[in-house]
Order: sequence, then structure tokens, then C-alpha cells
Amino acid sequence: MDPVIWSGLLLVVGLLLAVGEIFIPSVGLLGFLSVASMLAAIGLAFYTHGVGVGLAFLTVTAVAGPVTLMAALRVWPNTPMGRRLLLDVPREDDVLPDTPARRTLRGLVGKVGTANTLMLPSGVISIGGLSVDAVSEGPPIEPGTRIRVLDVHGNRVLVRPVTPDEQETTAESDVLSQPIESLGLEPFDDPLA
Repeated sequence: MDPVIWSGLLLVVGLLLAVGEIFIPSVGLLGFLSVASMLAAIGLAFYTHGVGVGLAFLTVTAVAGPVTLMAALRVWPNTPMGRRLLLDVPREDDVLPDTPARRTLRGLVGKVGTANTLMLPSGVISIGGLSVDAVSEGPPIEPGTRIRVLDVHGNRVLVRPVTPDEQETTAESDVLSQPIESLGLEPFDDPLA
């Protein structure tokens, strides 16, 4: 077998041992064997085929070694050992203080209100008796337009205009704002008559 093939095999074994050092706790033994294998591959290439092939192996090792280690370190947090050793990244809701104002804003999600000012993309809305600074999800919103609260990120309230289909269902669901005649109820009998 050609010595270049042996050099290539030693280089591959060295890279695999370097990956193994990351995933298997070996107190540096696999890392030492990895470095020894890669140095042996470079030395064998220089010894058997001269400077040109040796420099090629040195260049491949200098590029493939760090790339392989970076790829292994990118995968490592998803392994069982990596999950046990690394802490989970906290979500936004976990690190923000839970204040009454924040709870009030979170309670607005899904509710319908009215735009008080022109929203390009931010403006003021009225919803549930409150005036709140909000941001439009997309196009500008004219004053007086019915809006729906989509989401709350910190103190930022995200809204969008209510579509005509949603306005019909919203009007039907808001019983208290409709006249009593439109509900189809029969009038009460006069108790004094």
C-alpha cells in the first residue's frame, strides 16, 4: 500500500480521535493520541513523498483540524452529556420582572380595541378603557380603525387591523354594546299592571 494512503488514514484517525475527545471524557488521552496521529501523518508524508506532499498534508491538517473541532463543538450541546453540563438559555418571559403593568399588557392579547392615532407603525390605541402605546404588524392604521392585539413583547404591544369578517363576529360576541331590541328578547311584563 502506498505510504500516502497510510498518511491519509492516520490523518482521518487523528480527526476522529479529536472528535472522540470532545464526546468521550478521557482526561486528555484521546486528545494526545489525536495530535500524535496527525503529526505522524504529516511526518510520514514528508518522509516518503517529499516537501510538496508534506506541505499539502500540513495544510489539510491545519484546516481540517479546527473545522472538525468546531463542528463537533456545535453538536456537543445537543448530546446527553452536553445537556447535563450546560444550562438552558432562559426565555424572555423568565428574565423580565412580573409587574402589574406587564400582567395587564399580557391580558390584552386577543382583545379588540380602536386606534386613537395614525399608526406609522406606532401609535396609541384604546382597549378596555386603557390607552396603550402599540405597534402595527404591517401597514399603517388610520385613527378610528378597529384593531386586535396579537402579541406583547416586553412593553411592546403588537396589533393589526380587524378584518370585516372578524368585525361581524366581534360585534355579535359583544352583547352589552347592542341594543336590547336587536337581541330578539321579548319585553318584560309590567309587574305593576
